[in-house]
Amino acid sequence: MKQRASWPALGVLAVYAAVSLLPIAWLIITGFKSPADATALPPRIFPGASAPENSLWFRFTFMNYRRMLTELDTVHYFLNSVTVSVLSTAASVLVGALAGYGFSRFRFRGSRLLQLFILLTRMVPPMAVALPLSFLYSRAGLFDTRSGLILLYTCCNLSFSTWMMKAFFDEIPTAYDDAARLDGYSRVQGFFRVLLPHSGPGLAATAVFCFISSWNEYAFALTLTATEAVTMPVRIHAILGDMGRLPWGPLAASATLFLLPVAAFGMFMRRHLVRGITFGAVKG
Repeated sequence: MKQRASWPALGVLAVYAAVSLLPIAWLIITGFKSPADATALPPRIFPGASAPENSLWFRFTFMNYRRMLTELDTVHYFLNSVTVSVLSTAASVLVGALAGYGFSRFRFRGSRLLQLFILLTRMVPPMAVALPLSFLYSRAGLFDTRSGLILLYTCCNLSFSTWMMKAFFDEIPTAYDDAARLDGYSRVQGFFRVLLPHSGPGLAATAVFCFISSWNEYAFALTLTATEAVTMPVRIHAILGDMGRLPWGPLAASATLFLLPVAAFGMFMRRHLVRGITFGAVKG
């Protein structure tokens, strides 16, 4: 029997949603403001809302987006972020699924210790290893390259994806493995053709979190890139120094563009994401 949500609960959720979405709404609106509107005191909620000659219409402008695409060359850095995040996420999920399957199905001496070691790598502060990695990348020819960031982000997300996928494979009965072997599949074929399709929610949930982690990463991108492989988080911060005074309009426009892929990916994966997060939480 379905339970109806109470009005107090709905009210609390509505307030929470409003408080959470208000900064994002302000950010999006600021991207369409002129410099005068963006720095006006008292703050103007809508562009040109206090202008007497335009009392009935809001003066939205695309000037900030034009400057972002022309003067700031944001497209190059945006494509860097997309390339690095997508490829590192795909590699993290694939390798993490293989490792998670191995830890879930096979028991060997030291397996728990190895799992703990993999988890501990997630707890290392990025800045603690940034300097030796910068030296290593310079000697290996990976400094300021997208391939270097893809390799690093894959390694950083591998501990998370391994533990996530192990938990999902633990929930899949071993009878699926036996059925695949009876059908003539090898263990590798059974993994890709039987088990992997059944772990779709887990793959989706892991991919979303890995993508967000790679997309938002700043410390390594700052220390291991210079010009060619610079990503959006580093570029957005650099806008402050490139344009002198605080450029609220271009900053808001760049941040809005930066939010779109994560929001779109999360909306596209929302059904699998909810199922993936709650997978195995309730057992009969």
